[in-house]
Amino acid sequence: MSDAGYRPEPIEPPQMQEVSIALYLVVTLLTCGLFNLYWNYRQMFVCNELLERDEFSWPLWLLLSIVTCGIYHLFYQFKMGAAINEIQDRRGVPVTRDLPVISVVAAILGFGVVADCIHQHELNKIL
Repeated sequence: MSDAGYRPEPIEPPQMQEVSIALYLVVTLLTCGLFNLYWNYRQMFVCNELLERDEFSWPLWLLLSIVTCGIYHLFYQFKMGAAINEIQDRRGVPVTRDLPVISVVAAILGFGVVADCIHQHELNKIL
């Protein structure tokens, strides 16, 4: 049998549906934060789809967050909050104007996962 015609199955993108914040939070805590990497990937994918542009890049976010010792993550939190505000405005959903600032403050205080919960709550209202 020849492998010349072999093509791996494409990776399925995350579904555009509501997420259980409690479940994602528990799994994030049980995995000591590792699941949060997927959660952020999923939120970036959903925002890119809803914005209809490539606003977020998960590999770039991860790399820059590591290289800058987390400083880039603060910028990302603000940018994610602003992107969600833009999506809310486009969809006619009430806009949570303080979301970008709340996201950064939560991350600075060491509660980045709380910002992820808030982002997911806002995305769930849109989806």
